[in-house]
Amino acid sequence: MMKIGDRIRSLREEKGWTQLELAQKIGINNSVLSRIEANKRPVEDVLVAAFADVFEVNADSLLGREPAGGRAFFGGAHSYTEEELRVAEAAVEAYRRMKGLDK
Repeated sequence: MMKIGDRIRSLREEKGWTQLELAQKIGINNSVLSRIEANKRPVEDVLVAAFADVFEVNADSLLGREPAGGRAFFGGAHSYTEEELRVAEAAVEAYRRMKGLDK
C-alpha cells in the first residue's frame, strides 16, 4: 500500500522538482518535506490541501482514496486504518472549506 509520503514523492518526481523546489512552493522547510516523503511525519490537513493544489489533484487522490488522473494506486478504502480514514476525511473537509465548496 502506497502511503501519502510516497504519493507526494512520486508526484514531485513526475513534475521534475527537487525537494527544495516543492518545499518552497508549499511554504515549508525542506527538512519537513523530507520527513513527509519518508513517511516519518504526518501531513497536516492544511498541507494536504496545499499539496493537492500544487500538484493539481484532489485531496482524495493524494490520500489514496481515488485514482489520480487515471493513475490507480494500490489498495483502497478497505486497506486504511480508521485513523487514516479520519485524517483523510478531515483533510478533504479542510480543502473544501479553503476552496469555499462547503457551502
